[in-house]
Amino acid sequence: MSAVAANYDTLQKLGVEVISVSVDSQFVHKVWNDQELSKMVNKDIPFHMASDGPGNVGRIYGVYDENAGVELRGRFIIDPDGVIQAMEVLTPPVGRKIGETIRQIQAFQLVRASKGTEACPAGWEPGGKILKPGPDLVGNVWKEWNPAKDM
Repeated sequence: MSAVAANYDTLQKLGVEVISVSVDSQFVHKVWNDQELSKMVNKDIPFHMASDGPGNVGRIYGVYDENAGVELRGRFIIDPDGVIQAMEVLTPPVGRKIGETIRQIQAFQLVRASKGTEACPAGWEPGGKILKPGPDLVGNVWKEWNPAKDM
């Protein structure tokens, strides 16, 4: 949460909106922001923290743990059409890397803008090598991209 808050301006420049959802109440969110999160980023969390007390949203996204009554930590990248393009669910001891989230958003935006005529290979970074999907690429990816050289 604090890493997302610290990079919120970058996300906004990419046209991304962030919504945090948990089973915690709005009052718990307020205390968490005031007592911890805001101290980590020197400001209040700049995005919505939604309360999903009964776990309905978590059930829809497959992250609600019925036995524990909590939602697992997940990250979902949803495109402008409402389609989930990426998701990541980790156990609490392992944190996510916001730089990877931003990189993925940039890759999804590049592919979307090209209407699928460009693809980002593994390890792609903005400005890096892209692939042109099509019949000529089938069986020839190795000629265009090599993970040992191009990552």
